[in-house]
Amino acid sequence: MRDYDEVTAFLGEWGTFQRIIFFLLSASIIPNGFNGMSIVFLAGTPEHHCRVPDSANLSSAWRNHSIPLRLQDGHLVPHSCRRYRLAAMANFSALGLEPVRDVDLEQLEQESCLDGWEFSQDVYLSTIVTEWNLVCNDDWKAPFSISLFFVGVLVGSFISGQLSDRFGRKNVLFVTMAMQTGFSFLQVFSKNFEMFSVLFFLVGMGQISNYVAAFVLGTEILGKSVRIIFSTLGVCIFYAIGYMLLPLFAYFIRDWRMLLLALTVPGVLCALLWWFIPESPRWLISQGRFKEAEVIIRRAAKMNGIVAPSTIFEPNELEDLGSQEQQAHNILDLLRTRNICVITVMSIILWMTISVGYFGLSLDTPNLHGDIYVNCFLSAVVEVPAYTLAWVLLRYLPRRYSVATALFLGGIVLLFVQLVPPDLYYLSTTLVMVGKFGITSAFSMAYVYTAELYPTVVRNMGVGVSSTASRLGSILSPYFIYLGAYDRFLPYILMGSLTVLTAILTLFLPESSGTSLPDTIDQMLRVKGIKYQQTSNHTKILKDGEESPIVLKSTAL
Repeated sequence: MRDYDEVTAFLGEWGTFQRIIFFLLSASIIPNGFNGMSIVFLAGTPEHHCRVPDSANLSSAWRNHSIPLRLQDGHLVPHSCRRYRLAAMANFSALGLEPVRDVDLEQLEQESCLDGWEFSQDVYLSTIVTEWNLVCNDDWKAPFSISLFFVGVLVGSFISGQLSDRFGRKNVLFVTMAMQTGFSFLQVFSKNFEMFSVLFFLVGMGQISNYVAAFVLGTEILGKSVRIIFSTLGVCIFYAIGYMLLPLFAYFIRDWRMLLLALTVPGVLCALLWWFIPESPRWLISQGRFKEAEVIIRRAAKMNGIVAPSTIFEPNELEDLGSQEQQAHNILDLLRTRNICVITVMSIILWMTISVGYFGLSLDTPNLHGDIYVNCFLSAVVEVPAYTLAWVLLRYLPRRYSVATALFLGGIVLLFVQLVPPDLYYLSTTLVMVGKFGITSAFSMAYVYTAELYPTVVRNMGVGVSSTASRLGSILSPYFIYLGAYDRFLPYILMGSLTVLTAILTLFLPESSGTSLPDTIDQMLRVKGIKYQQTSNHTKILKDGEESPIVLKSTAL
């Protein structure tokens, strides 16, 4: 029996049909690039201090000295959350006493911002922070809303695969695209922080489901050679393009509601793609809908200028292709042997660390020195060469050393940020961007590397568990940045240290480059440093000196 690739080999690899599918599916990812990272501007926190009401009977001198100073990065700046007690200042002002000259301000009692805050409008006209006063005691709410978005991504990643398996890749792609765009539009009318956060959770669900559906649809329609480029360059670079558009929109639209409204427009335009993107013939075949699959294949042949054979599916193949069943496996199989258990744990650590670093650095752009819009654009631009490098490394170099080197690069430069003198802030920004470059490259390679480590029977589950760990890392990432309020360099120290340690751990993973994909758990490549029982008097030696996993049996847990 021929497989699907053999059946459709007459279409070729890179005809007009494949080009259209490649670029349209990649283009559908563009809104994903700015919907997730839009919170950088939607929840931007401008400089602020306690409001002193106009009704307060204070002299101009006391108004100018109503906010205490605090030390920040070696400089005295107005306190963001405290003011001198208003009643005491009004009393001193009425007595004609002058601050500093007649009254020692350090001895003056302070109070919280009872009358709200005054926010600078130098960078933003309005954000959810300025509208709902998410500062001081409520400053945890902004990172919490980001975490809720990533919780939505986590939930969406659980259900998206099942939905697309049941209802079809195309249907789920466009329904979740509408979900992402629709709930983003509803956020414009949010009445409070709670409503905004719940809708942001739903946007997260739609975003990841849309991404997964487009990814699966592309890999199933495109041929083997184009499939690799699509998964490593196509969707990733178009995601980066969407990310690059974000600061451009935000620069010209400084009000958060209008910005969010503008960001929904590309999602609406993507609805037009419905008439150009077909359903996956592979999925149709798995559902027994052979005539519909054949119509799509014949249309593809016509677009490519190829005459399709009179019979695409042989009669005996129709029954075989529709009735294939695999042996049932469950998630516990990822812990069945010592080897696969160790690989699973190491993959979870790898993905979680990379995710914390990637999203942490992306969300940290407002805290960098310089213009926030330029910094955000640079953070997006650096992803393009990172994805390109990852593709080159995957083609020509070993997986293990490529991922470890990228992680070492990203982690080491982040640890160096704390050593940069304060006046060389451009250097510190450059180091952060280099760190983002290394971690992004590792992120792109992790998808391919993880898929190659797991055998066919549990590959989807293995990658799914690793992806779930990535979502958990993204949920934690806003709070790594939140620690910067206590120590500016603490987020970089933590992310840099975790990244370097994970790079070292990656060196113990088996090398999958140049080897055939394992089909069963017993055929998996071995983790270095684990003892195995021999099942024969001889051992087959691989080219890197490791024993063949086929003739070795790992000790049961």
